[in-house]
Amino acid sequence: MDDDFERGREYARERDRSAALGVRDRFYRPDDLYMDGNSLGPLSTDAERVLQHVLDEWRELGIRGWTDGDPPWFHYGEHLGERLASLVGARDDEVVVANSTTVNIHTLVGTFLTRCDRENRGQKVLVNELDFPTDHYAIRAQLRNRGLGPDEHLVVVESRDGRTLREDDVAAALDAHDDVGIVFMPSVFYRSGQLLDVERITALAHAHDAYAGFDLAHSIGAVPHSLADHGVDFAAWCHYKYLNAGPGAVAGLYVHRDYHGETPALAGWWGHEKETQFEMRTTYTPAQSAGAWQTGTIPVLSAAPLLGVMDIVDEVGIEALRERSVELTEYLVFLVDERLPECTVGTPRDPDRRGGHVAVEHPEGYRISEALKERGVVVDFRPPNVVRVCPSPFFVGFEEVWETVDRLREILDEREYEAFERRGSGVT
Repeated sequence: MDDDFERGREYARERDRSAALGVRDRFYRPDDLYMDGNSLGPLSTDAERVLQHVLDEWRELGIRGWTDGDPPWFHYGEHLGERLASLVGARDDEVVVANSTTVNIHTLVGTFLTRCDRENRGQKVLVNELDFPTDHYAIRAQLRNRGLGPDEHLVVVESRDGRTLREDDVAAALDAHDDVGIVFMPSVFYRSGQLLDVERITALAHAHDAYAGFDLAHSIGAVPHSLADHGVDFAAWCHYKYLNAGPGAVAGLYVHRDYHGETPALAGWWGHEKETQFEMRTTYTPAQSAGAWQTGTIPVLSAAPLLGVMDIVDEVGIEALRERSVELTEYLVFLVDERLPECTVGTPRDPDRRGGHVAVEHPEGYRISEALKERGVVVDFRPPNVVRVCPSPFFVGFEEVWETVDRLREILDEREYEAFERRGSGVT
């Protein structure tokens, strides 16, 4: 924790004058204080520009856009993969933009389960109880598709505190189960924001003859990765959070070069080798790259905003984004400690163990999140008691972090949250 932090607004303003990244004004912020970039990042002028460019190509080129677009739509997923590779520490042909996150988990886990069967590895998948639900849904479905009972073949590592996971407990679970073929973990937990040690978990998996896969949804664009150097076998993620690519943006995936040429579990024609794709053969020939894990035709209009955002990312650099993110979350933790004694920080305080958001815990978390929105502070709620606050390094400053905590202080003082109904159904 930075011992030089101060509580006042003027201090926050001074930090903004001396530490801004210079891209704030390229983002449309629909609300007074948009602190929900970990859930849906806002539109940028760069994303808007590229989306308009593709619309213009569609109008002016029609079907010729597949070959004459800039870049050609036919190779859009691979082109974006090359642009993204440096963010995850991969080689250009190991990343592709394709499908949705859930579809990517299906096809990747399914592919590696097939390899486990072929190589006589274990058929169990090691996960944890804090995972985002879709990970378990997809893995259970893939197990069922192979006639494997999910309750017997899904090994779930328990959390000691309901917030975080210890890598030592992953090691203990692997020691206790000699038939694990895949370890699949998040890089950052969606609720608490804990950042796991990807390198260590990969090494643990490989030491037990298991594949290592990761869900990077809550770290891509906020935390640098070194997937290839660490020997990670596969990974999947979305782009609508920290990379601000828009609602329902096309997802991404990584497959280590060692497995290129493998037939994916969900083979589709867009993953066929490009050179013979339009020969319309009924026998599938996978692309010799991560591009093989594409299924259907890339939705270009849903991919274009990401291309624009990558112009901003390349200009700023992922290391600078990470440094700024750490500074902002450190300041947020400091202010919660100083000004909100009723609240608990559920996120690790060590920045090396923290992603890009902070979990502010309170028994009335849901109603507090609603009261914050009423006051123009956009956050979200995750049960049982977490208000997730994300100071995105792209467009949030120190003064906005200060203002968020100040409004939260007022909500607690005036008990404004009592005006809101207790949690019902719907989007939070």
